[in-house]
Amino acid sequence: MEIKNATGRRKTSIARVYIKAGNGNIVVNDRTLKEYFLSEIHQTTVKQPLAALKLESNYDVTVNVEGGGIKGQAEAVRLGIARVLVTLNADNKAGLKKEGLLTRDSRMVERKKYGRRKARRRFQFSKR
Repeated sequence: MEIKNATGRRKTSIARVYIKAGNGNIVVNDRTLKEYFLSEIHQTTVKQPLAALKLESNYDVTVNVEGGGIKGQAEAVRLGIARVLVTLNADNKAGLKKEGLLTRDSRMVERKKYGRRKARRRFQFSKR
């Protein structure tokens, strides 16, 4: 079986996901899943698409992820894995869509505006 790939994004994180038939190994930036994502929550987030389809031990996943923080990276990897599973088999789409794993979360940080301390926060008002 050839290697399939897809891209996942979240906030400012971008994950390039490559998948092939194997025995369930997940490698993120040349490190194992548990070495890269130390939190159990983030590890579960990454495995969510595979768990939803009960395919945890069928595929080897290799990921290159950059940008953003750990949570954004984990969610970007999750989206990438979900997308690549759909390219492997179109029947997977229904199960993943029902779980909400194919939806790109497009929320981004609002930019800072001039004359303001942050995006919306004004400088402190001084009456005198």
